[in-house]
Amino acid sequence: MPETGETPEHPEHDSRTSQEAATTRSHEASARPDPSAPAPTPAARPAVPLLAALALWVYAVRHTDVSALDDYGLVSALHPTFWAGLAVLTAGFWFTVRDPHRRAAWPAAYVLGLLVIERATQAVLYPTPLYAWAWKHDAVIDHLLTSGGLQSADQLGDMAVYDQWPGFFAAQAALVRLLGVDNAAMYMAWWPLVSSVLLLLPLLLIYRTFTEDRRLIWTAVWLFCVGNWVGQDYFSPQSVAFALHLGVLAVVLRRYGRPGGRSDRQRQAVWTVLLSVLVIAIVVSHQLTPGMLVVTLLALAFTRRHRDWVPLVTTVVIFLAWCLTAALPFLSAAMPDLIRSVGDIGANVETGYGSTPTGTGAVATSWAARLLSGSVLLLALAGVLRQRTLRQRALPLLLVAAAPLPMFVASSYGSEMIFRVLMFMLPGAAFFAAAALLPRVPAPAADTRETERGAPPAPAPRRRSPLPSLPPLRYAAWLSPLVLLAGTLAFVPSYSGKDRVNYFPPGEVALVRQLFDQAPDDSLVVAANRNYPLAYEQYWRVDHYWFLEDTRTHVDDIVRDPSAVLARDMAGVEAPARAYFLLTQGQVANSEMNGQLNKAQLRRVRESVADSPRFERVAQNSAGVLYVLKPAS
Repeated sequence: MPETGETPEHPEHDSRTSQEAATTRSHEASARPDPSAPAPTPAARPAVPLLAALALWVYAVRHTDVSALDDYGLVSALHPTFWAGLAVLTAGFWFTVRDPHRRAAWPAAYVLGLLVIERATQAVLYPTPLYAWAWKHDAVIDHLLTSGGLQSADQLGDMAVYDQWPGFFAAQAALVRLLGVDNAAMYMAWWPLVSSVLLLLPLLLIYRTFTEDRRLIWTAVWLFCVGNWVGQDYFSPQSVAFALHLGVLAVVLRRYGRPGGRSDRQRQAVWTVLLSVLVIAIVVSHQLTPGMLVVTLLALAFTRRHRDWVPLVTTVVIFLAWCLTAALPFLSAAMPDLIRSVGDIGANVETGYGSTPTGTGAVATSWAARLLSGSVLLLALAGVLRQRTLRQRALPLLLVAAAPLPMFVASSYGSEMIFRVLMFMLPGAAFFAAAALLPRVPAPAADTRETERGAPPAPAPRRRSPLPSLPPLRYAAWLSPLVLLAGTLAFVPSYSGKDRVNYFPPGEVALVRQLFDQAPDDSLVVAANRNYPLAYEQYWRVDHYWFLEDTRTHVDDIVRDPSAVLARDMAGVEAPARAYFLLTQGQVANSEMNGQLNKAQLRRVRESVADSPRFERVAQNSAGVLYVLKPAS
């Protein structure tokens, strides 16, 4: 027996004591700063470049004059501090997103800052909304508000197509009533910013399906924002339909594919209801987006991971139901041209007369846009080749990028198919392009997510890949941020290089509004082209004729003897209706920069009409002139 006060020997007690002491020493050592480790940076440091960039942007827009734009559009008018602000913002984003200690809110703040600088600059600088098609859509909304319902082709002619896809316009008419404003022109200048922000949530959901790497996710979002120069974010059905398209893809990629039991099937039934609502909103609002969605879902359905035909069948059924009912009148008339264009790839990608960039500025900005898109696609190819594990696990996203390509075979879509295909390819392309800028991307967490849903994990990567895997690039640390900066700067000429065509000064708006305020019912408005504000104002009671859209032979006749040929074309209008000739700043800019008529030819047309006794000048200001054809004696 041991003596009183002595501690008996217990090996387990000694072991636990030594382990506790070792743990205490380890905690004390970890609490002490490591002299070799970099010192922690203040939490608020990422705010410095962000606030500096926004301050430079505010200064730039306050010192930018847009009263006299040249062929480079907004590019040459911007104050130099604008470019400095973009550079500071890009640098701050790059170093913030690569810092693992930074919260995810900071990259989000930088992306929002980028969207403000990219998409809000024009709304702040220009006193009137941009883009003739946005004004056209405002006229469609006004028609719905005044007519109280949809109308047929017998009543509206070609404009009845908007009544056959009324989803966007009906929603905007309701919004106009809800806000208590006169028309959508009161807020449509800010629509590019709003529609771009709407894309962020579905994009994040899609990218997080394939990776948890914050660097890859936010760099991909950034590249998507700077690569989306096509301009379909303006006040249009396409802007909302594209966001809904991404929403459908997010639901399909995250909630469909190889269900693991009855509970999964019940949950998918709920998601199918949501998917159906999104698809219906797309189908009733836009003609092209449902087709893009069908080919994308078809490509996904052939992958092992997403071999679920419910989303595709649901979309096809809803699409066909609408085409065979409400949209049937338009499709019946357009079907011969649609069938004729199938397979004619050369004609489908050809720009055609009146849409070819002409002049140094127009050509330069057009090449900037091409180089920007080409660079994103080349980076995406590099990312696919370099990141073998990523391309295998994110194969569905690669298919999302490739699926729109067959649409070149289907139609030209008014010479815009190439731009729409680029836009629908961009979500997938931006993801792999971001992977090319990052030296290492860890394996994504898609397998873990599928296992939690009860589905078997995706097969492990094979040793041999069908595509070659390039070795890690040994480039300097500054190359990737420079590429990112070059793309960010290239967005500006790509997106705003045609602002001379798209901007209508207040004087031009006032002149056109004066025309429609005095034009009697069944009057005719003759103009060079449709590039002016309010071009479709009151289209249900006033006819339009844009002579540059006529045959080239007739255009040549007008150039040879403008007043005589135009007077003959306008002579069929019967009283009390009147025939007006309108020539504005926007028409001249569009004609010159898109290869229709040059400045000398347009001046000849204007002077001939001014000197003719058949025409009487009604109104004139610095932005244009308005004439009326006198009644024949």
